[in-house]
Amino acid sequence: MKRVERRFCEEFSPGYYGICTVGGMLSAGTTHLAVTPLDVLKVNMQVNPIKYSSISSGFSALWREQGPTSLWRGWSGKFFGYGAQGGCKFGLYEYFKGLYSNVLVDQNRTFTFFLSSASAQVFADVALCPFEAIKVRVQTQPTFAKGLVDGFPKLYKTEGLAGFYKGLCPLWGRNLPYSMIMFTTFEHSVDFIYRSIINQRKEDCSRAQQLGVTCLAGYAAGAVGTVVSNPSDVIVSSLYNKKAENVLQVAPMSNVFLCLF
Repeated sequence: MKRVERRFCEEFSPGYYGICTVGGMLSAGTTHLAVTPLDVLKVNMQVNPIKYSSISSGFSALWREQGPTSLWRGWSGKFFGYGAQGGCKFGLYEYFKGLYSNVLVDQNRTFTFFLSSASAQVFADVALCPFEAIKVRVQTQPTFAKGLVDGFPKLYKTEGLAGFYKGLCPLWGRNLPYSMIMFTTFEHSVDFIYRSIINQRKEDCSRAQQLGVTCLAGYAAGAVGTVVSNPSDVIVSSLYNKKAENVLQVAPMSNVFLCLF
């Protein structure tokens, strides 16, 4: 007898969007928090590639010169900023996917995934940008601030509201391709795993199997998206640390694929 599991809530319902938003906030916030030491090193390698030339030497330099606590600088910006971004990104992606699927009935699914993820990411980066502005400065300028509480008023006093959104266009340049590739790769990876590997419909699989498929497809999608978005990530770090005043000044100064491996 085929087992049928009842859904917690109907897909594309208000409750469904709410669950996706909360899930996106918790998953994005906690995972970005967990990799804060790697992010601290990455940003410093992008801003000062001569001093922080590799992962091992970079960690050693940070630990020796600034102590072990330096590896967790910017944790609050990571947790709250990417939590806000994740909530908007995952919640709005499902909303736009449902909307565009009904409106663009003659378009292929890949186009719908691209358009839905791009639409969601535009709003998600607006939510992230102020947190990112503080985070990058805290991680690379030890005397700037300790975190969000003292960082927000200090940045507003010195640069005004524009200082929080200086990196918005590079963020879009980084995250729009990432999000479009990530969600599309994820959706097609899920379909491929169920159709060609498990040879079962999603509805016929157990919760454990569904979770495994989601994790495997998510890992593949994140890895592919990271390669695409890395050049703009270097630009964001350079702008926030005044290594350049605009995007056009960054390219001659940086190897944009730094820290990719």
